[in-house]
Amino acid sequence: MTPAAATALCLNEDNSHFFFTRAGREPTEDLVDRWVDQYAGTQVRELLLSPNSMRTSYASGAWDPIWRGYDPAGPDDQPLLASLPPAARAGARGWIHTAWALDRAGIDVYERWIRRARGHGLSPWLSVRMNDVHNADDERCYIHGELWRSRPDLRRVGYRFDRWTDRAFDYARSEVREHHLALIHELLERYDPDGIELDWMRFAFHFRPGFESEGVDILSRFTAEVRRAVDAAGARRGHRVGLWARVPSRPQTSLGLGMDAAGWARSGLVDGLVVTPFWASVETDMPIETWRGLLEGTPVLLCAGLEVLIRPDPATPPLFNSLQTVRGAAAAFLDRGVDRVYLFNYMDSQATLADAADYPALLREAGSLETLAGKPRRHVVTFADTWAPGEPRAALLPAACAAGEWKEFRLHVGPVPAAPAARVVLCVTGDALPDLYLNGERCPAIGTVDLADPHLETPATAWSIPAGVLKRGANLVETRATEPIVIRWVEISLG
Repeated sequence: MTPAAATALCLNEDNSHFFFTRAGREPTEDLVDRWVDQYAGTQVRELLLSPNSMRTSYASGAWDPIWRGYDPAGPDDQPLLASLPPAARAGARGWIHTAWALDRAGIDVYERWIRRARGHGLSPWLSVRMNDVHNADDERCYIHGELWRSRPDLRRVGYRFDRWTDRAFDYARSEVREHHLALIHELLERYDPDGIELDWMRFAFHFRPGFESEGVDILSRFTAEVRRAVDAAGARRGHRVGLWARVPSRPQTSLGLGMDAAGWARSGLVDGLVVTPFWASVETDMPIETWRGLLEGTPVLLCAGLEVLIRPDPATPPLFNSLQTVRGAAAAFLDRGVDRVYLFNYMDSQATLADAADYPALLREAGSLETLAGKPRRHVVTFADTWAPGEPRAALLPAACAAGEWKEFRLHVGPVPAAPAARVVLCVTGDALPDLYLNGERCPAIGTVDLADPHLETPATAWSIPAGVLKRGANLVETRATEPIVIRWVEISLG
């Protein structure tokens, strides 16, 4: 990995955010161009533009555009929007109407974004959502495509509805694969991107329960077909067209869901892998070293996907990352050997940092250890949110401790300054604080401290870290309860 490769961010723009947030504005080329302009001169190298969920946000001939069935002169309760709660209709209409109005004005948003990005030295990609099932509990929702509505037999689970992914497409069905290949072929004919990303994490479950192992060969053959398509597009366009895949954070989970990501890399089918959680939280301890070992000897780029939320456990209400917690995750992953930090749901409004004013700093800092050096950062224990069916699930928190019981927490902190102002912070419920050790050395308690966002309602207590104890890379926090307690939050903060 060259230093230049590490100094970079990837940023994913979803298929709806721009249209939602620009609703009510005049549909002009300048409006479209200015979205790209904000990323010029930042550490963003690849802009990954998502044109679809079940419908497209452009005038597709292969799939239903988002405005199919829309009456621009009709009321908010028109048939396309009628299944939504009344309070949600105006917002949904903002997406639909803005995309429709731009198309009617003769403005192809994705064509302009691709051209504008290249003009700024950015690399434009198209990120294809391979199985998006947002709002699958509402069969009539405006975002659903006609194939999904009319062919429930193509869904992966027919005997229950427990979660959205039960109604995801089953990729064992040839109609499903052909449907998605048709979109990819159209995108490659219509647009001139630097690459296509197959976003298998929208929504990660692609086969009938119990048939994931059979799915491995199916998705590998599908990926090979897409590889042939991007290579043919590159030959037509006169430049290489790359192929990336966004997959679960752990290799065994990826394989257990039918995605042989490491095999795709070793076979030369993909040029990059984005390893990532799904949505519920940034995952601060993804097994980067394992992925690097699996990719050894290949030129495949390894990207660490950062979600915008941060939570210590699945039951905690959603919290947004701050600039400091993103710095922590980014520094650790860059130090562990990733080639890119990949920002998902870090858009310029709505879904963004806890303090939106920090967004410009995020874009200029988070892609390089050099620009992160010396800045305050927080390293927080989180959890993995995606598991293959039947795979044991693990979360370190909350940790209930009986009197005398020890608990252990590992945190990767990346490079450590020569004289760090560092502390361990816990949120604990109970009558007594635990004894705390870092890397085998006892840490003295400082007392109650105020945490900036993100934080829990539970009071936070800090312990100081003696000089020379904190080390680069992985650090082990050990606690021993003197009375029964529950540990709900664990972090190491620097600066």
